[in-house]
Parts: sequence; structure tokens; C-alpha cells
Amino acid sequence: MSKSKNVVGASTYQHIKRDIIFGRLAPGSKLKLDGLRERYTASMSTLRETLNRLASEGFVDAMDQRGFFVTPVSREDLIEIARLRILLECHALELSVANGDTDWEGNLVAAHHKLHLMEQKMLEGDESEKENWKRYDWEFHLALIQACGSRNLLSLHSVLYDKYLRYQMLVLTHRGDEAVDEHKLMFDAALGRNIELASQSLKSHVENGLSHTLKHFNV
Repeated sequence: MSKSKNVVGASTYQHIKRDIIFGRLAPGSKLKLDGLRERYTASMSTLRETLNRLASEGFVDAMDQRGFFVTPVSREDLIEIARLRILLECHALELSVANGDTDWEGNLVAAHHKLHLMEQKMLEGDESEKENWKRYDWEFHLALIQACGSRNLLSLHSVLYDKYLRYQMLVLTHRGDEAVDEHKLMFDAALGRNIELASQSLKSHVENGLSHTLKHFNV
């Protein structure tokens, strides 16, 4: 495959995945190739490759004779994803805190600073940048575990985090000071090399987020 086709394929994949995560392509909706070709300006072959890739990651259902559908959502699926996220992310965090160098510390400080500034804006009532808020949240969580030393673990965590984020975007409400304080606790524990506290605070953070999402989840 040529370099230009690779670039187009990657771009189409990112656009469709983002639209699924952020709810622009609704859970359970049929992904009609003709409509997608017009919407994303991509060839049929690129779209099929993209949808099959997203199906392998769990964001799309590929049904024989019926085509492609955005994967539905359910409370049970959300709970399972949250539990798996705790399992993977806490393990990655423990490894990262143990192994992180000064570059890791610097990246973590920068990521937390950006997230904290955005959270302060939201606490003041400005919710105009919710997508940036979740992007900074992702960058912070990634910075925490970046030094885990396992590409496989980071890759698995990335897919799982996106699945969890899709549920958060369905309710898209901010937990306020509680979430801000949890991020600060994780940040301080990680920089202080307190592996047990960092892991426990992350576990509580995900569990609290799960409870919040389930409370506002209408499916």
C-alpha cells in the first residue's frame, strides 16, 4: 500500500473512531458505506478496512449479511470495562512509578498542569471545551503510566481507555472538586514514589467515576 493510502486510512480510522467515542455516531446505529464515503471522503476499500479494524477493537459490530453497526452500550459492559481498566492501569502505574526517570516526572508535571487549568475553568462554569478536557485527562493518565516499560500494556490500556471514555461522553458531566482532588492525589503519590498510594488512589478514582457514570446512564 502506498504512503498516501496509509495516511488516508489512518485519518479515516481516527475520524470514525473519534465520532464513535464522542457520540456523533450513536451506539447501535448502522454504518452505511455510501453515507460514510460521503461523510469521510474515503474509498469503499478504505472504509471496509477501517470498520474491520474498529470491529477487532470492539467499537464496531460486523454482522454477516447485515453490515456494520456501532457497538451498542450497556451497564454490564461499562462495569466490565471499568474493572479491566483498574486491573491494567493500576499495574501499569505501579511499574511506571517504580521505573520513571526525570523525563517521566517532567511530562507528568506538564500533563497535570494542563488538566488542572482546564478543570479550574470547568469549576468556574466554563464547559465550552469538554473535548479538550477529556483529551487532557487522557494525557494525564497516559503520563502516569508512560514509564511502565511495556508497549503491549500501553496499547491494551489505550483501547480500554477509549471504550471507557465513550461511556463518559454519553453522560458528559463533571464530578467537580472530587475529581480534581483525586487527580492531585494521584499526581502527588506518583511523584513521591508512593506506589501503594498511587495505585489505590487510581483505583478509587476509576470506581468513583464508574459510580457517577452509572448514576447518569439511562440505558
